Amino acid sequence: MVKALIFDFDGLIVDTETPWYYAFRDIYAEHGVELELELWSKNVGTSFQEFHPYQYLEQALQRKIDYERMQLLSEQKYEAYLGQAVILPGVLELLQLARDHGIQLAVASSSTRDWVHGYLLKLDLLHYFDIIHTSEDVKRVKPDPELYVLTLQSLGVEASEAIVFEDSPNGLKAANTAGIRCYIVPNEVTRKLQFSKHERRLTSLAEISMELLYS
Repeated sequence: MVKALIFDFDGLIVDTETPWYYAFRDIYAEHGVELELELWSKNVGTSFQEFHPYQYLEQALQRKIDYERMQLLSEQKYEAYLGQAVILPGVLELLQLARDHGIQLAVASSSTRDWVHGYLLKLDLLHYFDIIHTSEDVKRVKPDPELYVLTLQSLGVEASEAIVFEDSPNGLKAANTAGIRCYIVPNEVTRKLQFSKHERRLTSLAEISMELLYS
């Protein structure tokens, strides 16, 4: 019996992952350094602990860089690549489907609360979710399972009663460790990465139906 659906945010509800990669790829190129997708993907769905783009560029250049200027430039490039933020295919339909069938909805994201809430408000999606947990609510973000364990507790459901939707291997690992079934929906940045032990792989959330959730 599915009682709850838990969503990652970045790259799943809105594709914020690809614009960030493009933004930093451009900045690296301006310094004569190539930013490989495989390297960038280490921080997808988690924090900068695995790969810090500012520190890595400093090491490649063998000199200090202006962090504030790089942050401002990356944000400008990100906004340019993102353009008008849009909800990814199937998201709205799945949220409404779950609501119609009395299934609880949650977001568990390694991003900040302001980031997640800001986009959900802008896209008029905030009201769909019963629970939203972000990096401020835990000591360790994904791939640690703490976000998902906390979300299950807040929803009052068992791991076997929930399904997680993720776009990254870090998120998948967190869901697996928490014992929750995980459907992966890779985006442009993550689709070539290695995923293991997932329930299903989808091209978009538009493929979801109640029959699929209960199968």
